[in-house]
Amino acid sequence: MHDESLLSTLVADLVTDLPAVVRLQKVVSTLRQHFACGAVVLLKQEQDILKPLAATGLVREALGRRFIIAQHPRLATILAARDSVRFEPDSTLPDPYDGLIEASPDGHLAVHDCMGISLYIEGQCWGVLTLDALQPGTFDEQAKQALQRASLLVEAAIRIGQMEQNIRALRNSRRDNEYALAHSPDTGIEIIGNSPALHSVLQELDVVAGSDLPVLLLGETGVGKELFARQLHRRSARAEQPLVYVNCAALPESLAESELFGHTRGAFSGATAERGGRFDSAHNGTIFLDEVGELPASVQAKLLRVLQNGEIQRLGSDRSHVVNVRIVAATNRDLKQQIKNGDFRADLYHRLSVYPLPIPPLRERRGDISLLAGHFLELNRARLGLRSLRLSTEAETMLTHYDWPGNVRELEHTISRAAIKALSQGAQRNDIVSIDASLLDLPMAPEAPAISAQSFELPAGKHIDMKATLQQVQRQLIEQALKQSDYKWAQAARILDLDPSNLHKLAHKLGVK
Repeated sequence: MHDESLLSTLVADLVTDLPAVVRLQKVVSTLRQHFACGAVVLLKQEQDILKPLAATGLVREALGRRFIIAQHPRLATILAARDSVRFEPDSTLPDPYDGLIEASPDGHLAVHDCMGISLYIEGQCWGVLTLDALQPGTFDEQAKQALQRASLLVEAAIRIGQMEQNIRALRNSRRDNEYALAHSPDTGIEIIGNSPALHSVLQELDVVAGSDLPVLLLGETGVGKELFARQLHRRSARAEQPLVYVNCAALPESLAESELFGHTRGAFSGATAERGGRFDSAHNGTIFLDEVGELPASVQAKLLRVLQNGEIQRLGSDRSHVVNVRIVAATNRDLKQQIKNGDFRADLYHRLSVYPLPIPPLRERRGDISLLAGHFLELNRARLGLRSLRLSTEAETMLTHYDWPGNVRELEHTISRAAIKALSQGAQRNDIVSIDASLLDLPMAPEAPAISAQSFELPAGKHIDMKATLQQVQRQLIEQALKQSDYKWAQAARILDLDPSNLHKLAHKLGVK
């Protein structure tokens, strides 16, 4: 493809009516084809990191990585220059994609070519475009000049995407643009993933953030409920005000009331001065009550008063005062069952759960596992001072098929533990360190029960109603899974490798109760 043809193709990509993400993906694919290279990556700068937005030629987990600029001298060099930059095959500067090129045998890159260019939107540095080739000598001076020209159209594609997002945000009366990967530059906290389940929750969260309704985040341990609470606060009108975090499980019952609502001087032994509580600190902002199901009964009654009237009363005081606080609570407990057991107030539950928002477990967003693994791999690579840290194909497959009872937290700990094990078994920090499946220390998934072919033999001379037969088999499998799981639908869904909501729909359709 000649330069004129490349530019014409990029222009065609610009004017095609496509979602912004798809348009950028077409751009990097066009560049990879033109330069006949192994990988092309478009990375956006967010403070001190570079985040891949579109890529071709890299393993999937690389899209979940966040490259700290100070730790990657090649990326820093490209950012510092306005013209295209090429690194010689014998450059001693480590490449951020070592071990991550899709076509690379065993993930190893002995020698290769690399070039890139910084991208500017309205005079501000937006990020970088990088090209990597497995064969030395792929890029030359002519390629550098071609990249320089093509970068203008890449910048145009980015700008068009930004304008489309701004228009959509205005149309929807949103405070900000929508992202499948929600990022907050002020905290560096990110909700990583682009699965339909996650995208649906983020959309719902964006809508409820615009109100002042109490929100109850529901989900298993380790799903990241605190991240979603922070995201909700950032998207609300209170974003510039405090977000106060309270771990209700860590509050001693004797001090819980004082911690939340404050106390007067002399209210108890050691109270030498009047002090405000967490609700005072959150005035005009948001308070996040994590593990709210652990609150003592005496504090639950006072919390109910805050929700009803916005009033708090300090311990030892007979006067109340008003606070303006939005309450976001979270729990991994079954609060309805706690109500039946007498451990949680029904009236408080109904006040807290004005808007319940379930956070999906990791097994219901398996498409995000590789991205999250890549994120944790890059964190551990930097933490351990490694040149490169990657997953073997078998390890990635094992991660994707494991059920993750501990969810994202368990995945993070698994990656960290495997990286340390790899070093302890002799890997050198200047190697491309590959994590094999054996280092993950995860149980193998049970094999699916074999289905006898005898059950499906066609009777001679008879016609078979295939649809009815398949429905009968589905019905039997669901009934067996329910029986095996003691009629726990979530567990039965795991046995059948189905989303629980899909299992309910299928069971209803088949008449299974």
